[in-house]
Amino acid sequence: MLVVLAAVPAGAGSDAFRKETKRTVRAHEKARTHVDRLRAKNAGATEVRSAERRRKAIRAGLWDALWSVARDAGDPVAVDPSGRAGRCPAARARARSRAPERRDAVWTAPIHRYRLSAGYAARGSRWAHRHTGQDFAVPTGTPVYAVGPGTVRATTCGDGFGNQVIVRHPDGYFTQYAHLSRIDVRKGGRVAAGQRLGLAGSTGNTTGPHLHFEVRITPYMGSAVSPLPWLRRKSVQVGG
Repeated sequence: MLVVLAAVPAGAGSDAFRKETKRTVRAHEKARTHVDRLRAKNAGATEVRSAERRRKAIRAGLWDALWSVARDAGDPVAVDPSGRAGRCPAARARARSRAPERRDAVWTAPIHRYRLSAGYAARGSRWAHRHTGQDFAVPTGTPVYAVGPGTVRATTCGDGFGNQVIVRHPDGYFTQYAHLSRIDVRKGGRVAAGQRLGLAGSTGNTTGPHLHFEVRITPYMGSAVSPLPWLRRKSVQVGG
């Protein structure tokens, strides 16, 4: 059965909406796995296209619902993705993007010489529900890198994530890099794997300097998937 969030319920911040969103995220990941398996066994083009259309329909419903919620809540990713209204660092300063650290990299870790702290789905008093990404504890000023090639979708500031960058990758997923002390890229810019996006910091709601890293199906909160298995599918091992 196709699971799609066709419309946003009146209580978009309710437990019922969050549960439905989680079910839709799981349905999307199940559909993605199905497409990957069909391609791996060289299934017919018609069968693959049909499965891919189903996956995209699930994502479209999730995207529309979460965008509406984000817009109504004033989420800068929905209402100010360039960071201009919030006078974010990348909007004021000349972009300082550098060439990739490793030109041969296809996918890479978002940060080097780190200590893993809060993980995906962790519980705690610091979060209203569960943790939505993976935290990398590092000193302020530590370089933060794009994990893969893509286009900068947003460079925002001013909410709980502080200074953040969101990158869209060719496979349709988005990665988020939050609590930065500085942003070195602009919305719309293309980045390569290993290219510096900014510097780690403690802007927004934090208890200390770290990188909050998320993988999302859409650019918006509520569509996160477990980031370390996603990186492992890209042959990137993160641990420690």
